[in-house]
Amino acid sequence: MKFVKAAVIGALLVAGAAYAEGDRTDPNAIARSDLMKTIGKNTGILGGMAKGETAHDAAAAEGAKAAIIEAAAKIEETFKEQGAADPASEAKPEIWANWDDFLADAKALGDAAGAMDVASAESIGAGMGALGGTCKDCHTEFRVMKQ
Repeated sequence: MKFVKAAVIGALLVAGAAYAEGDRTDPNAIARSDLMKTIGKNTGILGGMAKGETAHDAAAAEGAKAAIIEAAAKIEETFKEQGAADPASEAKPEIWANWDDFLADAKALGDAAGAMDVASAESIGAGMGALGGTCKDCHTEFRVMKQ
């Protein structure tokens, strides 16, 4: 059941990232969006393997894990400058008002990805709950959910 819940969370996060397309004009908002797309894309790769939608591929799984870890490490620098108010941005102002909490969430993402065993689809599935949970926690507090 944990695996199913993790797979659903992962699918929702990837779908949310795909839905969130907009015409961002602020360079800061564009950079943030691009970084989040990288995380979403690679979470989707792992989720697809975990759910059996795609065959387990050790090299692709390691690459996706590494990409998430690398992207998580770039969150502080990418989000440092709030930039102009961009109506297409999904970043809530709470990010900058609660900077330390936001950075703790970013670290949790990197830690969850780093702890993930990608040796098999089953082990990926076991780690998806922690990974998806970090995404959900941060998005709940710091992301504007578009209708």
